Amino acid sequence: MARHKFAVGAEVRLLSRAGLSPVAAETYRVTTLLPIVDLSPQYRLRNDELGQERVSKEDNLSWVPTAATEPSYEG
Repeated sequence: MARHKFAVGAEVRLLSRAGLSPVAAETYRVTTLLPIVDLSPQYRLRNDELGQERVSKEDNLSWVPTAATEPSYEG
């Protein structure tokens, strides 16, 4: 059974920007986990800076590295 890979609050980037305006945001924050459709989890996304919201399937999203998710190389 498919499960959501991204949690609410995760920063993500759209892999495909086909059909989007050139001024559409680059990155978004997951605000809601939506039902799985055709074995693909869906998400409601928001970019607070531009006030844009979208719905996307998981296979069109990738992680945005942040200080909290990047590995530490301190040694």
